[in-house]
Amino acid sequence: MKGAIVFLAAFLLFLVISLGYSGLPPGRQIYDAVVGTESDFEVSGTPVTLLAIGIFNGVIYGIIIYIIFWVLTSYVFKKEPTATVKVQTT
Repeated sequence: MKGAIVFLAAFLLFLVISLGYSGLPPGRQIYDAVVGTESDFEVSGTPVTLLAIGIFNGVIYGIIIYIIFWVLTSYVFKKEPTATVKVQTT
């Protein structure tokens, strides 16, 4: 569940960054390769081109940050099992 929150936070962060700066790679390059044309259609006052670039960047950077989070939590900060001591009473 923590991984989903990390992905969603990274997605939203890079979506907002991409709306302000549309030249952030690789979103612009993917958009140009897939669509190739600019559109003047707007969704809630934001050009659909910027939204598509932001979604591409959000997904790609979200996956990258999720993988880094997964590696850190799985391998680097892995909790070692603690030894339990059994006390024998007679």
